[in-house]
Amino acid sequence: MCHEQVRQFLWSYPASSPKFKEVFGKSNVSRARDLPFLIESRKFNYQKWYEKHTDIHGQRTEPTLEYVAFIESWAQRTHIVPPQMALYIEENIRMQNILSGYTSFEEIHSYSIDESFMDVTESLNLFYPDIKDKYVQMDRLAQKLQREVLARTGLYITVGMGDNPLLAKIAMDNYAKHNKNMRALIRYEDVPEKIWTIPKMTDFWGIGKATERTLNKLGIYSIKDLAHANPQLIKRKMGVVGLQQFFHANGIDETNVRDRHIKKSESYSNSQILPRDYDRREEIVLVIKEMAEHLAIRLRKGKKLAGGLSLWVRHSYQSNAPSIKVSCKIDPTQSTLVIQNEALRMFSSKYQGGPVREIGIGAFTYQTRT
Repeated sequence: MCHEQVRQFLWSYPASSPKFKEVFGKSNVSRARDLPFLIESRKFNYQKWYEKHTDIHGQRTEPTLEYVAFIESWAQRTHIVPPQMALYIEENIRMQNILSGYTSFEEIHSYSIDESFMDVTESLNLFYPDIKDKYVQMDRLAQKLQREVLARTGLYITVGMGDNPLLAKIAMDNYAKHNKNMRALIRYEDVPEKIWTIPKMTDFWGIGKATERTLNKLGIYSIKDLAHANPQLIKRKMGVVGLQQFFHANGIDETNVRDRHIKKSESYSNSQILPRDYDRREEIVLVIKEMAEHLAIRLRKGKKLAGGLSLWVRHSYQSNAPSIKVSCKIDPTQSTLVIQNEALRMFSSKYQGGPVREIGIGAFTYQTRT
C-alpha cells in the first residue's frame, strides 16, 4: 500500500498598516519619494502629482483643493519610523521561539526576517484531537498563534494556510491580507477558484514584469492560461524556471520545509533606503553603526567570520555627487566593534559631505567558525 500524506503549512507575516495602503495607495515596499506628500513638511507633493497628471495636450492638471487637504490631513497623522535592524532581529528571534511552541524547529523555515514557513502536520492532532477536519484544526491553530504573538509581542500577524508552502504563501499574499481575521486557506481543490482567478499575473508568487512579458509572447495572459499551457513549450522557451511556474499555476509544489537550500557562496549584506535625506554626519554614522551591528549579529548566527568588508553610500536624489563604494580586507572577525570601526573608517576616508539617502554594508571572504 502506498500512502501519501498531505502536509499542512502556515505562512506568517507581520502586518503593516492597512490604512496607510488604503489612503495613499502604497504597497509594503515603497519609496518615500513616491509618496503624495513631502516627508519633511507633510505638505502635498505637487512635483509627484505633476509627473503623472497631464491632459491630452501635455498640460499639467491641478489637484482639487479637497484632495490636497485630504492628503495633508492624513500625512499629519502618519508615523514614519526609521529602520532599526538590531531590534528587528531581536523580534525575529522572539517570533521563532513562539513558533517552536507549535511545531519542531526542523519544521520551521525562516524565509526572511519577518516571514516564516511552518509545517504543522504533526501538531494538529496534538492541539485539537477532538476535531476531525484538518482544515478546521489548522484554522484554530492559526488563530491561537495570532493571539499568542499579539499578547507576547504586540504584533499582528497575517497567516496563510495551504496543503503546501506555495498555496500557503499565495493564501497570505492574495487573500489573508484582505480578510478581517487576517487568515486564509487554499486547498488543492481550491486551485481553480482561488489560483486561476488571480486578476494580475504579477500578483502570483514568483512572476515579475519580465516573466509576464515572456509568458505573454507565448500567448499566456493569465494564471489559468499558464496552468493549461503546453509544459514542453514552456520548458523549451523558459527553462526549468518556466516549468516550475507551470506547476505552481496548478498548485503543485514539492518543497519540503525541512530541506535547507545551501548556497555555495552565502551573502552577508544589507542596505537601507533612508526615510529622508540625512545631511548631518552624526545621523549617518549612527545608521552605519547600527547596520554594522546587524551584520555582525548575522555573522555570529551563521557561525561565519568576515575577511573583508564593503560599504556603499548613495547621495540624495537631488545631488550630483557620485556614490561611495569602498572595500577593505580585515583579519577574520565577527566582532561588532571591529566591524563598526572598519565601516566608519571607510566612510570617513571617502565622505566629503552632502545629504545621503541610501547606505549598504556587506561582508565577504567568509570562514566557518569552529
